Amino acid sequence: MQDSAAQILEDTTPLFTNDTIVFGLLMLALGLIFYTAKQKSGFWYKFYRIVPALFMAYFIPAIFTSAGLIAPDWTTITETGEAVESSTSLYYVSSRYLLPAALVLMTLSMDLKAVFNLGPKALIMFFTGTVGIIIGGPIAIMLIATFSPETVGGVGPDAVWRGLSTLAGSWIGGGANQLAMLEIYGYNQKLYGGMVFVDIVVANIWMALLLIGIGKTTKIDKWLKADTTAIEELKEKVSNYAKKVERTPTLSDYMILAAIAFGTVGIAHFGAGHLSGAFESYVEGMPAGLKRNSLTFLSSSFFWMITITTIIGIILSYTKLKKYEGVGASKIGTVFIYILVASIGMKINILEVFENEMLVLVGLVWMLIHALLLILVAKLIRAPYFFLAVGSQANVGGAASAPIVASAFHPSLATVGVLLAVFGYAVGTLGAVLCTVLMQIVAPV
Repeated sequence: MQDSAAQILEDTTPLFTNDTIVFGLLMLALGLIFYTAKQKSGFWYKFYRIVPALFMAYFIPAIFTSAGLIAPDWTTITETGEAVESSTSLYYVSSRYLLPAALVLMTLSMDLKAVFNLGPKALIMFFTGTVGIIIGGPIAIMLIATFSPETVGGVGPDAVWRGLSTLAGSWIGGGANQLAMLEIYGYNQKLYGGMVFVDIVVANIWMALLLIGIGKTTKIDKWLKADTTAIEELKEKVSNYAKKVERTPTLSDYMILAAIAFGTVGIAHFGAGHLSGAFESYVEGMPAGLKRNSLTFLSSSFFWMITITTIIGIILSYTKLKKYEGVGASKIGTVFIYILVASIGMKINILEVFENEMLVLVGLVWMLIHALLLILVAKLIRAPYFFLAVGSQANVGGAASAPIVASAFHPSLATVGVLLAVFGYAVGTLGAVLCTVLMQIVAPV
């Protein structure tokens, strides 16, 4: 009986399971990327003019995972036939410790007034992305149903539209909104893992494409006939300030930066723990229904962690601590961001895309509609690629990856991504419910 179980369950243990070794491998990859990216001539110079280093920081860990060297999680079959589930903690550490540290360091030099001077196009593109997700789901179902109705069919708790509702929650808001949709529509939790897989694969493919586009920003903006004046003025203002206060850093400077970064992380986690607990009691005390589920994000500790970090960063940008940009605050923050990107990259196994290709196809068509709408609106209002990319990622990627995309344009812009992503949590569940109602209407029975 044990042998039979061992045959049914697949051992997916990667070559390296120790987080210390995996982290070292990721850091070696990042070091190699930066070493080759600084070449001023030859193959690598031409290569990085097309492919951004940030994309390679994401893609190489994905190759490692696909090759079986590392894995985000895995199953080990013991000699007795028992299946032991294990996972890495690198993404958790990167997103919970390094991300808030990066955000506060990048926000130190921020000019909040200049950020607001970017105008309404950022919000327009964010809501365009939201609408793209809302209408993209039902359109994807209708298109796939024309040749594979079984892929988007089902009845009762197994109905695919119920499962896709969790994607809508994730792609407009975040993890809390995703779980709220799972509760609202009662999708079969035994099948829920398949939807999580589609979420990871499609969202990461789209993020990869956005990162590639960053390397062609000038050409894209020219095609969009975009006015990038406000963005360039903000970047120039921050760069000029950094040069003005630039000095050779001392050990004391680095220790103070570490105190600012990880002191903020500690405060953010402390506040998030109390606030999420308090709001969880408040939300759970509300009558069951849409109103309660639409406020689920308030009980998310990650939401409060990002919010508190952003508030602290904005407050510190009005103090003398702002001058620590002159000793490399945003550069250290960028190091943390690259580590987070690498940990996100290792979550995708390229080969697994072909294991449930039809459901992944639904997600890809859905994301294509989201992308096409964004491009159309950006072209109509002449919005820069920055607003397109960050507006999209604030929906699809949320607070973990929106600042990554934003900071790829310039570290001072990371806060724009965070502010939009936090806003996404607030509208995530309501937008997802609207999307689900439409998907239910068009889904084949």
